Amino acid sequence: MARIAGVDLPKDKRIEVALTYIYGIGPALAKRIIEKTGVNPDTRVNALADGDVHSINSVIQNEFKVEGPLRTEVMMSVKRLMDIGCYRGLRHRKGLPVRGQNTKNNARTRKGKKRTSPSRKK
Repeated sequence: MARIAGVDLPKDKRIEVALTYIYGIGPALAKRIIEKTGVNPDTRVNALADGDVHSINSVIQNEFKVEGPLRTEVMMSVKRLMDIGCYRGLRHRKGLPVRGQNTKNNARTRKGKKRTSPSRKK
């Protein structure tokens, strides 16, 4: 099992797919990293040589912000929006959709489980 950028990659997947398990690396970025290092994209993680793992790790560490630092940066940008009190920050604070989605019927992911108010007896 290869450990790159502090993440244990699944050993039976292709390196191109396995790199996407790292926070901040998607399919396009994984392809670019593999091209820079010269590793065959069809190689399985358990078949990687130590030199390949080291070269992939060094490219990621030197050129990209991934995992902890990236999570911190994203959290700090959201916190900044909430602190200055802009519209997007208020939506983050209230736990509502931020990008203009309709909230009358949908938005259950952001709003959470539906809560019904008890009916009053007369």
